[in-house]
This record gives sequence, C-alpha cells and structure tokens, in this order.
Amino acid sequence: MEFLTPFIFGVLIGSFLNVVILRLPKDESIIFGGSHCTSCQNSLKPWHNIPIFSWLFLGGKCSFCKAKISAQYPIVELLSGIIFLVLALKFGFSFPMILIAFSFLTLLGLSMIDFRYKMVPDSLNLLALTFAIFGAWGLSGIATNFQNALLFAGGFTLLRFAISYMLTSSAHRHAKKTVTSWSKNYHTYPFIEAMGEGDIMVGATMGALLGVKLTLVAIFFSALLALPVMLFVMKKSKEEQRVPFVPFLAIATFIVYIFDSPILSYIEANY
Repeated sequence: MEFLTPFIFGVLIGSFLNVVILRLPKDESIIFGGSHCTSCQNSLKPWHNIPIFSWLFLGGKCSFCKAKISAQYPIVELLSGIIFLVLALKFGFSFPMILIAFSFLTLLGLSMIDFRYKMVPDSLNLLALTFAIFGAWGLSGIATNFQNALLFAGGFTLLRFAISYMLTSSAHRHAKKTVTSWSKNYHTYPFIEAMGEGDIMVGATMGALLGVKLTLVAIFFSALLALPVMLFVMKKSKEEQRVPFVPFLAIATFIVYIFDSPILSYIEANY
C-alpha cells in the first residue's frame, strides 16, 4: 500500500496531463469543458474516465461512436504513475519529491506535445523549471538549483548563437556562388536556427534538476539516444527531418536523475 499510493497519485495526475497535452496546443481551456469524444463530441460518462482501465475495458474505442482512442492516454497515465513510484522509492513520498515529480511530468507533457505538434509551449516550460528549482530540501538547495538553471540557460543560448551563426554563414557562402545581377542586393540565404528557444528552457530545467556534472552527462546521453533517429530520417523530406529533441532530453534527464549516484561515482573515479 505504501508504494501503491504514489503510483495511483501519479496516474491521476497523468490523466489530467492528457487533457493538457490535447487542449493546450489548440488554445483550449484545460479547466472548463468536460471530457468528450474528439470524433462524435459526446460527453464522456464518469466510468469512461477511469485512468488506464477505461481504455482497456473499452478496447481502445469510443463507447458511443466506436472511433479509436489514441493509446497515448493510457501510456501517459502509466508513465506518470511509474515516474511518481520510482521517485518515491528513491526519496520517499515527500513534498520536495512531489515537486520533482511534477517537473518530470511536465517534461513528459512537453515531450508529447513536441512529438505530436513540433511545438514547446512556454507556459509548460516555465512550469517545469519552477517545479525543478523549488524541488529542493532547503533554501540553499533552491538557490543552487536557480544558479544551475541560469548557467545552462546561458550555455544553451550561447551554443544556439554559435551554431546558428556557423550554419547561416555556410548558407551565405553557398548563396554567393549563385548570385545574379538581379539578386545581388537581396539576401538569398536563410537564417538557420540551430536550436529552438524551448530547448534552452528545457536545458535550464535540466540544470536545476541535475546540477552541472550530471546535466552534461544527460546532454551527451540525449544526443546518443537521438542519433539512431537522426540517421533514420536523413534521407527523408525536410519536414520529416525535423526531429523533436525535447523527448530525448527528458528521457536522458530522468535516467541520469535516477542513477545519479553511480554516475557521479564513475566520474569521480575516472577523472
């Protein structure tokens, strides 16, 4: 029962998180308006909204129109429960642990939105950062988390500027080779963004959660996780090559956070 409570709590929060994931990108209220089928618009009954179980009992189909219900719903609810359970096992069911779990659940919501819509809402990003900063065991911890958040927000911003400059300069040099008399007074090359602003805020959240050393490990690990996907989409269209990076950052952050002690021990033993 001790471990069942955080899991159930996480699943319930995950159910609300599904509402946020569905409605926020559409600029709809996440508070007002009852749950309804997105196909037939019929309002759902209370027994249709039981996390995980309703989807299983309904066979992944709407009770009214039999339209398919996305597997995202039980997956997000299950992952939310697992996140709360794992963190409770690591730290105990406490207020700082709840704030840390909220930060990771917000990163989960950001990951799903980035994956589905290729967007990272600022409201969720700031919320994840706020939870991460205040998820500390004392005022000194909050100050340290804030300092690390600023450090990596600045670091990601500088990295974005440097890489964007190099990519844009390369495009400029290529465009100059094809300049014509009518286009010489116009820019014929794009400004290339190497990193979205949303990634910068996620970097700040990572810094607040992990600290300097572990955040660097998580960034490296996220790149390794994304590499197979990047290789897979290389020969696809430009639109399909736009791989959302927030999910990889979030997964790497959670894994490194859970295994922080052995990772730090390895770093200290080898460097």
